[in-house]
Amino acid sequence: MNTNRIFKNLRNIAVISALPFFANAQKANWQNLDLKTDSVFGIGTEKAYKELLKGKKSTKVIVAVNDGGVDANHEDLKRIMWVNAKEVAGNGKDDDKNGYTDDINGWNFIGGPKGSVDHETLELTRLVRRDMVRFANTTDANVAEKDKKDYETFKVQRSDLEKQLGEANANLAGLTGFKNALDDVIKKIGKPNPTLEDIKAFKPVTNADARIQEVLSEELKKGSFTDFYENQIVEGVKYYSEQANYNLNLDYNPRDVVGDDPNNSKEKFYGNNDVAGPDAMHGSHVAGIIAADRTNKLGIMGVADNVVIMGVRCTPNGDERDKDVANAVRYAVDNGAKVINMSFGKAYSWDKATVNEAMKYAASKDVLIVQAAGNENKDIDTENNYPNHKDLDEKTIASWITVGASGPKDDETLKASFSNFGKTQVDVFAPGVQIYSTVPGSKYKNLDGTSMASPVVAGLAGLIRSYYPKLTAAQVKEIIVKSVVKVNHNVSYKKGDADDAPKVSVPFSELSISGGIVNAYNALKLAATYDGKSAAK
Repeated sequence: MNTNRIFKNLRNIAVISALPFFANAQKANWQNLDLKTDSVFGIGTEKAYKELLKGKKSTKVIVAVNDGGVDANHEDLKRIMWVNAKEVAGNGKDDDKNGYTDDINGWNFIGGPKGSVDHETLELTRLVRRDMVRFANTTDANVAEKDKKDYETFKVQRSDLEKQLGEANANLAGLTGFKNALDDVIKKIGKPNPTLEDIKAFKPVTNADARIQEVLSEELKKGSFTDFYENQIVEGVKYYSEQANYNLNLDYNPRDVVGDDPNNSKEKFYGNNDVAGPDAMHGSHVAGIIAADRTNKLGIMGVADNVVIMGVRCTPNGDERDKDVANAVRYAVDNGAKVINMSFGKAYSWDKATVNEAMKYAASKDVLIVQAAGNENKDIDTENNYPNHKDLDEKTIASWITVGASGPKDDETLKASFSNFGKTQVDVFAPGVQIYSTVPGSKYKNLDGTSMASPVVAGLAGLIRSYYPKLTAAQVKEIIVKSVVKVNHNVSYKKGDADDAPKVSVPFSELSISGGIVNAYNALKLAATYDGKSAAK
């Protein structure tokens, strides 16, 4: 088993907790701190509140979290959850006649009368499953001329699926074997949470024991055994199990629980009002970054101080469906959201046109879309990443901002190792490493990912729209992009997935349109010059 490869892969998964990065616990809020005053490359939120916003009035803004679910009862979220005042809770009626019964805090497009979807297949799996039926009796020798292009695409996708499934099964077997060996060593040591000293004092009996000792001797220099075991080993086994059993499994189809026709993109009125769903960790974490209660002296403080969170559930543990994405965007727009955060993405698309139409609709209603760039360390100028705005009109793009993830240090590690990038497709970068935020059960956790960077920007957008409500979505995007802190040095990252992939060093300015990290202080100063005089610009 190649443990280094497994550990590397785990660290590139957005929903896996990273090991502690900061020795100082006060840096848990680092994304809101300031590079000059706090020595971490945050976005200057606290500085902005202290120097620019003190005593200023703001208006409430609705920010939709289109995600996997939000815990509306979390101690740090319950006060800032959107409440549909036109709906009477629990009466089983569609009081506001919007087509969604009892949608008090939002809506769940991957739920239905029978419950809610948790695990789902990847889009790749669904496409291969569809085309296996279409090309069941087709070969290279008998394929019709009109079907040749689609048939070649099918073969490429089927090969990709087989490769990913093989890797998932191999990683699952390897990591499970490592876990079993690790459990045996811990049993021999006799301590459930051994220290580095305990590991060094351990006398290996077998070669497997020696390998475990070697790995732990390195890992426990970075954090506790419990952090390593729970966040990398246990979560890793869970991740690869879900890949093999659900995401890449051609025989798995959970959609019956919703009760809709998943292939009918025009269908809009389905789902249920459970905005948390079976797994609300990711969406709750996103919501907290945006707007966790800044007044209750509990937990954390979100970026924005006068926004409410609308929960719109559309992403399962697997790939979201284009139909659900489009309907979630339209629901958020029609119910008053001015900013929509989308911390999701995928390599394949079933019905891109339907998503594009929803994005155009959002732009026409002056709603800003904020999207995570993805966590594959790829150039999305050339690699597929959906949704994207590659074939959309200028007006739509002006209301859509794509976000890469950065780390806390202003050095060659500034680009998060996992973050996608793109000189024409990624607009800005924002903090996305070791972000501490809300998770279900009134708890908190560090997570990594562009999924965390996107809500930093969505929170900033909500903050700007709250204090400068006359600004349009396009102007808010323009302000955020123009006001970045430019990065004038190189960053390094691995080029490729292999363990021995070479590192490349490139100017940070080549990774995005803006060439910088978003900054709340700069953005609010610039917004003040637009407000009133330039709002009709």
